[in-house]
Formats: sequence, structure tokens, C-alpha cells
Amino acid sequence: MKSRVVGVDISTELTTYAIVDVRGNIIAQDQFVTLSYPSINEYVAHLCECIIRLTEENGGYDTIRSIGVSSPSANYITGCIENAANMPWKGVVPLAAMMRDRLGMAVALGNDAHVTCLGEHAFGSAHGMQNFIILSLGHGIGSCLFSHGEPHIGANGFAGEFGHTCIVPFGRQCGCGQQGCLEAYCAEKGIVATAREMMAESNEPSLMRDIPELTPKLITQCCDQGDKMAQAVYARTGEILGLSLSNFASVVDPEAIIFTGGISKAGHWLFDSVQQAFESHVFHNIRGKVKLLRSRINDRERDVLGASVLAWGIKEYSLFK
Repeated sequence: MKSRVVGVDISTELTTYAIVDVRGNIIAQDQFVTLSYPSINEYVAHLCECIIRLTEENGGYDTIRSIGVSSPSANYITGCIENAANMPWKGVVPLAAMMRDRLGMAVALGNDAHVTCLGEHAFGSAHGMQNFIILSLGHGIGSCLFSHGEPHIGANGFAGEFGHTCIVPFGRQCGCGQQGCLEAYCAEKGIVATAREMMAESNEPSLMRDIPELTPKLITQCCDQGDKMAQAVYARTGEILGLSLSNFASVVDPEAIIFTGGISKAGHWLFDSVQQAFESHVFHNIRGKVKLLRSRINDRERDVLGASVLAWGIKEYSLFK
């Protein structure tokens, strides 16, 4: 039995790849800037070269059983990245097949929220849980429902697109092409848009007015310095997110909702209002019973580990047997 797999986490910023053993130990890892390769063919060629080099430097390529890959807008059933709103490659990209053909071994591709779910269940805050929701807050909003011990991916592989549920009819334009999506209000660009709207609506002084390139991280820093308008930005965002999550939870009755991603680092400025709105609107029989938790492990480490779980779950295949 081959004792190692490779886990790959593709984000809009970085691609991280790691060798992982059967106990979940990361033997070696490295990364590169995703957007340095806007051509999908160049990207796949570079990623595969990196994987081969890392494995040859750490025990040999023949010790690797399979490869698991996490990406936004990925479809586990088809092995394709499909119409990604926030990635440089448009249309349908058969990434698993492209990598398999270059590497000569089994490759499984999963949606980033799906893979995060696997990582949290195996190594993180959801360890031991059978029914929970993962919500990733960053450039976009991804989610995955883990139900009765398995991630729910749906009939066509697209389950979990919570960020593209409509919360404001004919509202803000979303990167997916629709209007009024949750992502357009509670993901990175949406939070910045709310801040700019609030500054336009009022003459109230704010540290945000002096920042030409606002980001959620900088808005959080303004909150920490006592900026009332910045705090109100997160309060408004949290109300929208908490209400939306109360509807999700009322339908599926989870043990917990676990938050990951960079925006979750806003801390209590965001989550105080999320908790209040959630408890105010969730179905009364589960009120007070659903835990709202923040992930306790590093996002990139968890997601390459989640990708390794994905890799162990597929049938071994090799051109070199």
C-alpha cells in the first residue's frame, strides 16, 4: 500500500500543495501565486511540475497513491471547475483529467467548501460531528452541508452555493451574473460596497474615508480603533448573514455552523450581530441548540489536509504499475 497522497488547495491568491501521510502529517509543502498563470494550460503544467519536484525531493514519486485538489466552483462529479466567478479561467475546465493525464495517477477534484468540510471533520472543530454546515467567508461565500457523516454534494455536484442565494431581489450585481446574491453583500467586495454606501449616506467622520483601497481587514482595524461607522458596517453585514443562516439552519437542523476564511477574522464586530440575527429568526425548536463556531486551525493547512482526505477516498490508478 502506498502511504502518501498529495493535497492541493487552489485559491484566488495562492496555490498550496503538500505531501500528506496516512496519519495526516504534512511531510512537505510549498506554494505559488495562482494568478501568475492566467492560462489554464500553463497553470496545470506548472502545478504538475511542482508536485513532481516536491515528491521526488521527499521520498519519491512512486510513494504517492493519489492526488486531491480543492478549488472554488469545482464539481466533484465531473472533475471540472465550472464557470468560476472569481477565478481567471472561464467556462468549464476539466482540471482533474488534465492533471491525471500529466501525472499518470488518480486525481479527485472537490469544491473548496466541500474540501474544507472534510478537513474540519477529520482534523478541526467538526471532529466527531455528523451534521454541520461549513461557511467560508472570503472573496466569495462557499458552504457545504455535512449530513449523516457525509458531505452533501447534490444530484449535479452543485450543492452548497449558499453565496448565490438571492437575499435582495434586483439588488447588487454579483460576479455570478445574477443580482442580489448573499455574496454581493457579505463577501469581501460586498462588505466594501456597504462601507462606501454608508459613507455616502452620511457626513459622519470615519477613519475609512482616508483609506483609498478599503478591504475587510482594514475595516476591522478601524473597528478596533473605535470607528463607529466601521463597526456599523459589520453590524449591518452580520444582520444579513445571520438572517440568511437562520433560514439555512431551519431547513437542515445542524449541530453547528463553522465559519472559515479571512472575513471570519473580523471577530466579534461581525459575529455579535450574526448571533443576534440568527437566534431571532431561526426555527424556535432549534433556537439555542445550533453552535456558531469559528475554525480553530489554519485555513491553508486545513484545506490541503481536506484535499488529502479527498485523495484517499478515490480508487487508486496509475500508469506506472
